[in-house]
Amino acid sequence: MAIPSKDSAIRTDPRNDGSGRTGVWRSRLAVGFVAGFLSVAIVTSGLIEILHAAGVVPGPGWNFAAVPPFGVPQTVSFAFWGGVWGIVYVLLEPRLSRHLGWALGGIVFGAVLPLSVGLFIVPALKAMPIGPGLVPSMLALMAFLHGVFGLSIAVFFRIGQRALHATSPSHATRHV
Repeated sequence: MAIPSKDSAIRTDPRNDGSGRTGVWRSRLAVGFVAGFLSVAIVTSGLIEILHAAGVVPGPGWNFAAVPPFGVPQTVSFAFWGGVWGIVYVLLEPRLSRHLGWALGGIVFGAVLPLSVGLFIVPALKAMPIGPGLVPSMLALMAFLHGVFGLSIAVFFRIGQRALHATSPSHATRHV
């Protein structure tokens, strides 16, 4: 049995880009957070606002009522958690993209992980009934909204990655 070399460990470590630098990985996580934040603040909340105006959902997409424990607007709180989900997406993105492609990977991510956590784990932590909204029509709407959430994370992440790559010093020196 061969012992892996230090070089192979660097290439397989997801925090590195193959050169041994962890800064690239930190940038990916930051872009993921911003992608998730923007996904909720713009896309998901905007879609919910449209559905609210059409009478499909009861609440508005952008809600500026203060929520505990810090008294921030609910939309900002949701966008923060969207950013946390963006980081989770970044951790899973290489596998999702490799197996499903970037767009379908984003949709599946959103429709499975955040939705499952929102239906089963968050209510349990808040001592609420588990699985609220399991009415089939409501579950389909929630899966759709979460799928859009995941897709928009994937889109914002790709845009952010391209912008980072275009402005990176290593990219600029390669083309000089």
